[in-house]
Amino acid sequence: MKELIKIFKILDIDYNDEKEKKFYQYMSEILKLNQQINLTAITEKNEFIQKHYVDSLLCAGLDEFKNSFSIIDVGTGGGFPGVPLAIAFPDKEFVLIDSLNKRIKIINQLCESLGIFNVKAFHGRAEEMGRRKDMREKFDLCVSRAVANMSTLSEYCIPFVRVGGSFIAYKGPDCRKELEDAINAVTALGGEVIREESPEITGIPFDHKFIVIKKKKNTLSKFPRKPGTPSKEPIK
Repeated sequence: MKELIKIFKILDIDYNDEKEKKFYQYMSEILKLNQQINLTAITEKNEFIQKHYVDSLLCAGLDEFKNSFSIIDVGTGGGFPGVPLAIAFPDKEFVLIDSLNKRIKIINQLCESLGIFNVKAFHGRAEEMGRRKDMREKFDLCVSRAVANMSTLSEYCIPFVRVGGSFIAYKGPDCRKELEDAINAVTALGGEVIREESPEITGIPFDHKFIVIKKKKNTLSKFPRKPGTPSKEPIK
């Protein structure tokens, strides 16, 4: 867990034996359960720590994360980046959503058994969840490592964010054209692209760029559109 300890020190996050135990146990359980249900393509522990834990935690260095209390992770998959962030920051509240119920059941069971009490995971599609009164524009921050183009991902995520909050998308290093194509969608959804950011920490490889979006005004009631539409017909 040396890489994990290193990133905690660099980001000035409190690290203790209890957190280390939860990180290790969550990884062990995910890898064990992965033999029954697809939770991750990564099966080697050192790579898991690097690509799931360290990668997830790097957004904690951004002011948008530091200033947020309620955080939603859209398309969480096996619980990333939400669960690592929740372990590291037990004082913040996390909601995780995914369209595959089997994954959500596992996340809830593991968080309960491991004492990760600041996580609630829900099964559902983002297009439907984003219209729920208890979720729409209720969060300080949305984070997502989901695989979708930036226009589609923005329609999934921005409706969850309150005005004044932020959306941080984890995207590949060659995302400039994708981002340019999504500017109109971000604006239509009430957001504004603030910056791209590539964390550069010596000795810590990072597979993503952060796209940081600020929620400037309420999302129009017509968004998100019905399930399937954002991916088939991204906002132009």
